Amino acid sequence: MWQDKIKEIIYLLDNSDVNEIDVTFWGRRFRVVKSAAIVDQTETTDKIKTVSINSSESESKKGDTNSAPNGEKILSPMPGTFYAASSPEAETFVKPGDIVSKGDTLCIIEAMKIMNEIEAEKSGKITEVVAKNGDPVEFNQTLFLIDPA
Repeated sequence: MWQDKIKEIIYLLDNSDVNEIDVTFWGRRFRVVKSAAIVDQTETTDKIKTVSINSSESESKKGDTNSAPNGEKILSPMPGTFYAASSPEAETFVKPGDIVSKGDTLCIIEAMKIMNEIEAEKSGKITEVVAKNGDPVEFNQTLFLIDPA
């Protein structure tokens, strides 16, 4: 019976503009992603246990390995569109070198036409803004690097 529901979810995904569906039913969580996985042939088989990976996630992971080792990652709490400022004319919330306090607004992530302000969970100095303004971000993608104070 649950196979029929999975088939229905895949059909809905194929016939819509949605790229990803994440549902929980019968005590199980199912995530279906439309875009194909980008897998490097040099990866070991134990790394290839996920059903699929979004191409933007793999690009962000590649970017993370090249980023400065100093600083802790501030991750996206949700998928959506990253905005560095409250409007196109406004100044960005934070820039590299800015000192932030816990609770300061760092950016906005638009998800399903809702603007979600992302606040700093700790105080420190922003060492790098990893995400680009207007780009889509995924859950747990690195947005900023912060050097805790």
